[in-house]
Amino acid sequence: MNTTVKNVFGVAAAMLLLLGMNAWTNNNSSPSLPDYATENEVTSAENRSVSSLLDLNNAIVDIAEKTNPAVVMITTEKVQEQRIMRNPFSQFFGNPYGQQDPETREYTQRGLGSGVIVTEDGYILTNNHVIEDVDEIKIQLFNGDEVEAELIGTDPATDIAVVKVDMDNLPAVKMGNSEALKVGAFVLAIGSPLSQNLAHTVSFGIVSAKSRSIGLINSGAGYEDFIQTDAAINPGNSGGALIDMNGELVGINSAIASRSGGNDGIGFAIPISLAKRIMDDLIDDGEVSRGYLGLYFGGEVDRTMAKALGLDNARGIIVARVEEDGPSDNAGLREQDVIVAIDGDQITDWNMFRSRVASMKPNDVVELDILRDGEAKTLTVTLGERNDETLASVRPEQAESMEEKLGFTVTDLDANIRRQLELDSSEDGVVVSRIKDSSNAYERGLRRGDVITTVKNKKVESVTEFYDELEKLEEKGDEVVLLKIIRNNGNQFIAFELE
Repeated sequence: MNTTVKNVFGVAAAMLLLLGMNAWTNNNSSPSLPDYATENEVTSAENRSVSSLLDLNNAIVDIAEKTNPAVVMITTEKVQEQRIMRNPFSQFFGNPYGQQDPETREYTQRGLGSGVIVTEDGYILTNNHVIEDVDEIKIQLFNGDEVEAELIGTDPATDIAVVKVDMDNLPAVKMGNSEALKVGAFVLAIGSPLSQNLAHTVSFGIVSAKSRSIGLINSGAGYEDFIQTDAAINPGNSGGALIDMNGELVGINSAIASRSGGNDGIGFAIPISLAKRIMDDLIDDGEVSRGYLGLYFGGEVDRTMAKALGLDNARGIIVARVEEDGPSDNAGLREQDVIVAIDGDQITDWNMFRSRVASMKPNDVVELDILRDGEAKTLTVTLGERNDETLASVRPEQAESMEEKLGFTVTDLDANIRRQLELDSSEDGVVVSRIKDSSNAYERGLRRGDVITTVKNKKVESVTEFYDELEKLEEKGDEVVLLKIIRNNGNQFIAFELE
């Protein structure tokens, strides 16, 4: 069945959907806060004695009772403008009364999500898509008290955000070790699904898989290394807690796979090891710094590629090129090396690898297990600092201005998009992510999914370069844009006028 992405405000059912904000009601009723100084410590799993099903049941109940108060409900408001027609007949019969059509009207859009208190002095982890571009953020505590929250920082590339409330002695949950989490382990998902009166819903399941990538964050340009779980989560659970049997936070619930738009038993959480690293950067520096290897992806090693390279097993990724004087070059990595493991963990795909590197800090040291001419080697690399072109280099005003004139938007190519479009790893460019049917570019034949490789014979390899070339054309007074595109593995040229 074909599926589409459902946005956080509840547009249609989705195969892969961010769970964040849905319409919410005003009913709420929560118990009073207990004395957390003595009652919120959870006995670890290894120190529990379970000799009957009742013991197991009581252990799970105890974990739920002691961690649930650390999960909060997040409500948001954003003022939007809507164009309305004062005289609906004027578009057909003219406007004999001199009324000016259309006019705008303001309305308030409300949203619902979840968050997790991680420090006693009020720092709360949630998803970026829960609080993105809103005017007001309010936190409802376990006892029903509602307080305003301050936005500390966001990282769209990992879908993590940090907010803070001005309170002390809050029931913070202990952060666990998501790296040590095993497939099959019991977990609890806690959050506020669907509506306000369902706050603090607890569901039970297992870890179904790790290191999942679903290509959803930032339209596939983000860093994804999800924990997959079958614990029931639904829209509104975004930013909520995934708790292990030690009563520790191991993930921030973020997305689901669904054909119906509701829980189908496939949910995804951001590992707490990644979320904590991002949180610390946002609190300390106000921005996120990422590790950088300085290599170019040359493809994943499938059976055919393994046979061509003379390898016994289909595993790892191929290095297409190494940046001169970059971290990988300085460590001795070469073109056509096959990287099979990072810090001893086998590489499942390119997204897992790049997410792992991006979760580390500049100057961190990693070990890469590689195959070179069939021989196994281990290289030690000191990471540099990544400068994300897609997320940082494109000025918002530049993008907004050009997109209005073009009638379409573009995004950088990544491994997921290349795979979907069956593109060779050597092809560079930007892909059309959205296009207006009314635009001149659409009328001239440009379509969503087309890969733009040149602008007036100038090669473009990133969104930044694409917009820069268009700005140069504007400065020259050019009104017509010539694009070279890739469609169905063939090259075409399209010319259109700027709007």
